[in-house]
Amino acid sequence: MKFEDLITEINGFGRFQKIIICISFVGRFTIPCHFLLSNFIAAVPSHHCDISSLDTEGTFGNLSREQKLVVSIPAQEDGTPASCHMFSYPQLHLLTNSSSSIDLPIVECQNGWEYDNSTFISTLATQWDLVCDNRSLNKAVATIFFIGVMFGAAFFGGMSDRFGRKPMLLVSYISGMAFALASIFSSSFIMFAVLRFFSGFTITGIVIVSSVLNVEWVDIKHRRLVCIIDSMAWAVGSTTLSLIAFCIRDWRWLTVAVTSPLLLCTVLWWWVPESARWLIANGKAERAHYYLHKCAVMNRKEDVISRIKPEALSIIISEQGKKNYSYLDLVRTPKMRRLALLTGTIWFCVATVTYGISLNITGFGLNMYLTQFVYGAIEVPAKLIVYYLLEKIGRRKTEAGAHLLAGISLMINIFVPKDQWIGRTVVAVLGKGFAVAAFSTIVLYSSELYPTVLRQNGMGYNSFLARLGVSVAPLVLLLDSFWGHFSQTILCSAALIACLVTWQLPETRDRCLPETIEDVEGTGKNLIKVHDKQEDVEKMKMNERTEDH
Repeated sequence: MKFEDLITEINGFGRFQKIIICISFVGRFTIPCHFLLSNFIAAVPSHHCDISSLDTEGTFGNLSREQKLVVSIPAQEDGTPASCHMFSYPQLHLLTNSSSSIDLPIVECQNGWEYDNSTFISTLATQWDLVCDNRSLNKAVATIFFIGVMFGAAFFGGMSDRFGRKPMLLVSYISGMAFALASIFSSSFIMFAVLRFFSGFTITGIVIVSSVLNVEWVDIKHRRLVCIIDSMAWAVGSTTLSLIAFCIRDWRWLTVAVTSPLLLCTVLWWWVPESARWLIANGKAERAHYYLHKCAVMNRKEDVISRIKPEALSIIISEQGKKNYSYLDLVRTPKMRRLALLTGTIWFCVATVTYGISLNITGFGLNMYLTQFVYGAIEVPAKLIVYYLLEKIGRRKTEAGAHLLAGISLMINIFVPKDQWIGRTVVAVLGKGFAVAAFSTIVLYSSELYPTVLRQNGMGYNSFLARLGVSVAPLVLLLDSFWGHFSQTILCSAALIACLVTWQLPETRDRCLPETIEDVEGTGKNLIKVHDKQEDVEKMKMNERTEDH
């Protein structure tokens, strides 16, 4: 009997599996909130040089606030005070002749800045004056976080393959919560940046581990449903983030609010089982039997598991399953090497495109909270469509088609005038929907392509490259300062490249998960069609009935 047969026999989507999915949903809800948190905590409100010191010297006399700004700070083209410069000394004659402000001596702000607090009570920019010459530090916040996520993906992928899914999930919950909460007590930007790096490093383990754990506990028929439910947590999280940020305008309390669900996750962790697949692949048949028995009892299939002894589980996976695998095994054999190259390219491109759109919530003229809400809301119909298409046309066509449509959307926005902000926003939202559809598909697709003995390493490697793409996304957006459509052109190209690469992958619809490297290389016996497997199971049941009679 194969493991797929056993999971199907004990109900591959019963009460046991639903509890696992619900618990992981809570933890995954927190992830998009942290991934997109910089949209709000690193926001830069309107600001101008602080001129209060001139007021204390009695320079202004009885001038109104508006008059003080006119004589102290040069006006921009739109009439608002300049953000980074002030006159070297008050220009009182501007009160009667404002047109004579051209070529007056100006200097950089001498006494800090004054911020508009109508939208935000406090942000990183107002906390440490990350504006003007220091504006690049503020832009670096998202990149620093995602670099941490990138290295964390590789770390947790390897460690969970070595030590198990469940213990590394707890490590991610506790350490992610600890570093995130510690960051709000930062006394300097450098301290915050370091803690933010480790927040990303540790919190990404939740995604890496829970994605694989959920897939490994369900049967083939329900894999795509589980994938969509998992990804819905992202939609709920990113949509809810806009509402939380709208209500909480202080960056410290906003960080606490989006981190707090991890406390509940730590409590719920006690009900999370270890992956029976991983236990069997690592020669721990006794513990695998324990969890399978719990699953069978909860799903009311005790009679099935009672017929199977722990010793019988050891033959489900070949002896090579007892070997310790590493990331090097991803490139030791030709087909594994090709698979790693193709999936890695897709993950890098889809992450760059998705977050290149997601992090640009102020680039279309709409309210940033509304844009964030719409970006999150579009994920729901996108993922429901993916659920239907995964079974109807398969993984490969769904993935390639989503990339193609995302690329077309980005291409259209290159030619839409920037003053047509409604049209640009609609196209961007559609592009975000297609990009999210591609991201949702590739998570399931990749987990089905990699063998059990290397699945967590494979997902860790792919996630590493995805986070590299996410780290690049904020820097891509900065290229618009050279040419207004530079970032859109790069993101469009990335989407189209991913579309072409996807066609090089094999279809996995209705196939058993590969268990060993030999299955991927074509020398194993585990990668067979589901209907063939089901026919074998039916024949075995008929033989048993015949013997009973």
